[in-house]
Amino acid sequence: MSVDAATVRRIAHLARIAVSEGEVPHLQGELNAMLAFVEQLSEVNVEGVEPMTSVTPMQMKKRLDVVDDGEIADDIVANAPATEGHFFLVPKVVE
Repeated sequence: MSVDAATVRRIAHLARIAVSEGEVPHLQGELNAMLAFVEQLSEVNVEGVEPMTSVTPMQMKKRLDVVDDGEIADDIVANAPATEGHFFLVPKVVE
């Protein structure tokens, strides 16, 4: 896959990056080099390789799945214009 000058300008436009005409050939070469490297990675045989979350074996830290209010319900509704208990009051929109 190869990136042309028009594609470089489009990428720059989408990324909201100001690119002068003199920079386009350099960026074109950089993007083509990146894409060539990605193509090289697709040639690597990963058959039988387990997916990893880290380069060192370790267990993921997990917390208990417990429902609680965080003990800050009063703080959460403190700035609301209208509340009742620990609930927000909103105007009725359906008749």
